[in-house]
Amino acid sequence: MALSITLILCVLELIVHSTAGVIETRGGDSPTAWGDWTTWGDLGNSQYRNPVLPADYSDLDFIRVGTDYYAISSTFQYSPGMVILRSKDAVNWRIEGHAISNITEMGTSYSWESMDRYGLGVWAGAIRYHDGMFWVYYGTPQEGYFMTKAEDAAGPWSPLVHIWQEPGWDDCCPFWDDDGKGYFVGTNFGSGYQTWLFEITPDGQGLVNETRTLINSGAGREANKLYKIDGWYYHMYSESGSGRYLMMQRSRSIKGPYEERRQLSNVQLEWHEPNQGGFVQTPNGEWVFLTHHGNGDWSGRIASLLPVTWIDGWPIIGQPDSNGLGNMVWTDTKPDSADSEGYRPQGSDNFQSTVLGPQWEWNYQPRDSHWSLSERPNYLRLHAFQPLQTGDLRTVGNILTQRVFRTSNNTVTVALDLEGLADGQVAGLTHFTRNWATIGVRREKGRTYLEARDTGGITTGEELQTTQVWLRTTWGLDGISQFSYKTSTSEEFTLFPDNNSYQLQWQDYRGDRLGIFTFNDDAEAGYVDFESFTYEWDRGV
Repeated sequence: MALSITLILCVLELIVHSTAGVIETRGGDSPTAWGDWTTWGDLGNSQYRNPVLPADYSDLDFIRVGTDYYAISSTFQYSPGMVILRSKDAVNWRIEGHAISNITEMGTSYSWESMDRYGLGVWAGAIRYHDGMFWVYYGTPQEGYFMTKAEDAAGPWSPLVHIWQEPGWDDCCPFWDDDGKGYFVGTNFGSGYQTWLFEITPDGQGLVNETRTLINSGAGREANKLYKIDGWYYHMYSESGSGRYLMMQRSRSIKGPYEERRQLSNVQLEWHEPNQGGFVQTPNGEWVFLTHHGNGDWSGRIASLLPVTWIDGWPIIGQPDSNGLGNMVWTDTKPDSADSEGYRPQGSDNFQSTVLGPQWEWNYQPRDSHWSLSERPNYLRLHAFQPLQTGDLRTVGNILTQRVFRTSNNTVTVALDLEGLADGQVAGLTHFTRNWATIGVRREKGRTYLEARDTGGITTGEELQTTQVWLRTTWGLDGISQFSYKTSTSEEFTLFPDNNSYQLQWQDYRGDRLGIFTFNDDAEAGYVDFESFTYEWDRGV
């Protein structure tokens, strides 16, 4: 049957053909266990293999504008916030930028001076294209809902507008109907996961409280998305039972009643519950769903692209089974034949630019006077100052991070110039969650020592006789890291400490992060120059 679709992002008339009664077998071989993949992403033969983003891209939303696909992902306490990705084929993604340049617009708790929003901050949001603008709405569990907009997804984005100042809300989505009238859906998890629909003010920068209508409620119901298809208003959400799975309800009226409900996918605990995301129609008329795997581990909540099959007016996510419920698809044909721009999310940096690359995110809003790309051109200089709490890396105000990949072979190498170290200063490379481990250097009484730290203590290594050092971490599909180092007087990397290993971890709703850092326990003194950050991984093709 023909479907005319008005996506939330804009009013478009498109045609889609239902595959009701005709179910195509898709999928390919599944891995022997979760995380045990050797190939992923674009296979180079018009096929792709999931995951398409084997890194922590949680709480995804997904739209298409013209021939470009866009996605956003939650960033919690990291700054800049709410990462924006762009793709030509929905398989090969690059980081386009961030919607929030200064997360202290949400409050001073997000500053390097406070640092008390771990596990909180920028949660799930929605991106839509309306009236010639990109709009991003999202929630924080403590502060409420915010919005921002931009003509270009790469920015600049407008200052945040605090549209709902009440804690206990999450997972929101805006919607503009055919007549241009705006609506907004969000879940009040603080009152038993009640889902409310609001009207939006004409400028899109406020909610009309008097119009709020309860459209759903039930334990764990969140991850809201709104769509209008063939005259039906669809409310998609994630539900929890023995695990998370996708549900949809629909109505002929935006305000309900939403009388029809349909489960779209199985729980799939063995594949870490693919469930939250957004679905889009491609220029070829196909439908696809970009989702995170919601049961996170050390690699975070990674992303897969699943086909969508319409059955009796319902979009089934993945390969339908005999009960009409979707299951994980591991290999499929790329949805578009458009030329890809290549895969460029996380990546290396030689600090040649005067601005940080979009792959970087600070742990909390940084102290801008204490980092520079211009004091010494072609280097990143980090100035040291005292942490909020001695011995706890999570209170260090100068940590710059990237996501980790989950691939067969991963190596990150950083080159440091130690000429500017001061007594009491520490600098290095870290794997970072609530627990953490580092390899680095320490200046003490005019001498420089190699050292390794974790939450259990400090291991001191050799005294360094040079001001140049390379620090390295390697890990594989098991997420076990090993640190090593090399100086200008050595040719090979040496493991340190001996027989060291660190299991990357999932904590505070986040997978592991890589970070470069410096601090000084004694005084605000010293700096370190990072010459390069080299990130290598294995795609298996």
